[in-house]
Amino acid sequence: MMISSSDELLRDGADPAVIIDQLRVIRGKRLALQDVSVRVACGTITGLLGPSGSGKTTLIRCIVGSQIIASGSVSVLGQPAGSAELRHRVGYMPQDPTIYNNLRVIDNIRYFAELCGVDRQAADEVIEAVDLRDHRTARCANLSGGQRARVSLACALVGRPDLLVLDEPTIGLDPVLRVELWDRFTALARRGTTLLVSSHVMDEADRCGDLLLLRQGQLLAHTTPHRLRKETGCTSLEEAFLSIVRRTTTVPAAG
Repeated sequence: MMISSSDELLRDGADPAVIIDQLRVIRGKRLALQDVSVRVACGTITGLLGPSGSGKTTLIRCIVGSQIIASGSVSVLGQPAGSAELRHRVGYMPQDPTIYNNLRVIDNIRYFAELCGVDRQAADEVIEAVDLRDHRTARCANLSGGQRARVSLACALVGRPDLLVLDEPTIGLDPVLRVELWDRFTALARRGTTLLVSSHVMDEADRCGDLLLLRQGQLLAHTTPHRLRKETGCTSLEEAFLSIVRRTTTVPAAG
């Protein structure tokens, strides 16, 4: 089931959750993001799509405030990205799980719940949501990579943030759990949460209201799944993305 796209909601007067204006990032001597401008409305799911090295993770780091930018600006929920006021309002799951391996699953999630000022019931709810009920007392050091990723996702979810930023959240998960998590993401968006989700799985793109197509540090398109298919004449989103890539001449950049 589709969520409304950002342009529709912004035209109707919705507040933007994220405003990015002429963003440039240099990593080493290479241009990682080149003059990226985009507005994301509250209550939408935006998919960040692109091959490895396209700039998805760099863009995510800019939004959560952990990336030094060369020029431009990033505003999140009305504040400069990375502001102290956003700590409890933004949930972030990086590609590499950021959890305490010496703690049990439940203790990790309860710790993040306490930091966010929510009760223990929230920790129990997200353990169910990410299907870790059978591992709640296991030490994270003893979990598989996919299980540790789920703990990291639970820690991002537990604070019930206004903006949820997820970098490849379903990587390594089985298809059934992927579908269940996307159903949860859709439910969160319908309750007003804004989600930014990077993915390389094209079937997940169909669950997004908006798509940001990135390649070599440039924003190729800010579109919707329906519009992308219509403009390219492709039925497959993967074919549509490749069609956009083939049309576009870009310069090399780091991801």
